[in-house]
Amino acid sequence: MAVYGGLQVWVAVLITVALIAYLAVFPALFALIMRQLMLAHGRAAVLLSPLAWVASEVARGYVSGFPWALLGYSQVRVLPIAQLASVGGVYGVSLLVAAVSAAVVFAASGARVRYRYAPLGVMILAVLTIAVWGSQRMASGDLTRAGEPVRVGLIQGNVDQAIKWDPASAASIFRQYVRQTRQAILAGATLILWPESSTPFMFEEDPGGAEQLRTLVRQARVTLIFGSDQVERNSPARLYNSAFLLRPDGSTGGVYRKIRLVPFGEYVPMQQLLFFAAPLTEQVGTFTAGERAEVLPVNGHPVSVAICYEVVYPALVRQFVSAGSQLLTTITNDAWFGETSAPLQHFEQASMRAIEEGRYLVRAANTGISGMVDPYGRVIRQSAIFQPEVIVDDVRFLQASTFYARHGDIVAIASLIATIALFLWPRRYVQ
Repeated sequence: MAVYGGLQVWVAVLITVALIAYLAVFPALFALIMRQLMLAHGRAAVLLSPLAWVASEVARGYVSGFPWALLGYSQVRVLPIAQLASVGGVYGVSLLVAAVSAAVVFAASGARVRYRYAPLGVMILAVLTIAVWGSQRMASGDLTRAGEPVRVGLIQGNVDQAIKWDPASAASIFRQYVRQTRQAILAGATLILWPESSTPFMFEEDPGGAEQLRTLVRQARVTLIFGSDQVERNSPARLYNSAFLLRPDGSTGGVYRKIRLVPFGEYVPMQQLLFFAAPLTEQVGTFTAGERAEVLPVNGHPVSVAICYEVVYPALVRQFVSAGSQLLTTITNDAWFGETSAPLQHFEQASMRAIEEGRYLVRAANTGISGMVDPYGRVIRQSAIFQPEVIVDDVRFLQASTFYARHGDIVAIASLIATIALFLWPRRYVQ
């Protein structure tokens, strides 16, 4: 907010503190619920904590609009366990992790009951069963042999955020992307992804730049998906963060408008109250949210594009698959994060979507991490951060759906309903 958003440091600190305090409401809500349950049901109520924790995660995702770093993501590289996401989504994995923790706490609580260690035994058995099932699911590899293959090229331009919108740098940025794209074409790529807002101009507002792109795909007979801002000139005019698809004949095959906007990056929530944060959106414009989970046609196959942190929303990605998406793509610009853990977190959260939906996922990021993930969450290719890269490899269009893709967040909804019911249950604990 200070480095890229044009805010004074003290204002950026104030907004950050306010955001932290707001997000802290959700673990505080979990603590409040657990206090009530402990008073009502005694020490055994700790065994209900997984339900309350998942309920708090659901609330954070749907109320705050920021479902980042859910507990279940801790298992995204423990792939046999992570396969549970194909059934219960990331919330199902969160429930499992919290349940193991609750069983350990209950066993160590000193409760004078005969079944003190029984929950821990049950959870050990459950984890072993899931691990064996998950290992067998991965070993079968059915999804990696199904569907039609497609060779994908990912372009990581590594454009410095400080010069990204500098008119003097626009020509050199565009030449770099074209040069990297030709490299991917020479490696056999037929579907190419550029990152979010990658064109140093608005595609529909710059006929010269647009024609150069159309000529590029026509000459190579490839499909190109790229990010560019889009203006809808109504009254008032509206600005969208969009993804465009160019067909091999150079025509526009479709446009997806970003639905989940980044607070304090693409819009200022409660703008009248937080008027002092207005310079943030003055730097890039106040965006309007898209309305539909559009899929784009790639050689007769519907493909989805999640823009930036949209990929951390399980329900949104599931909407894409319900609309027919046979390949998950995501384009982003994580330059804002610098050399922190956030780019790795973002990539790993995207990887969980591949497991949930039973789809290949490909990701183009301006400064990284770009990469490809198979339907079991295994990373096929992955770039380093803050260096230009071109990644080319084969993935597949898939149609088979997982239990989660068909039925959604049953675990999350059940946890929320159960938590509300338990919280309202008037029974009191008697020593």
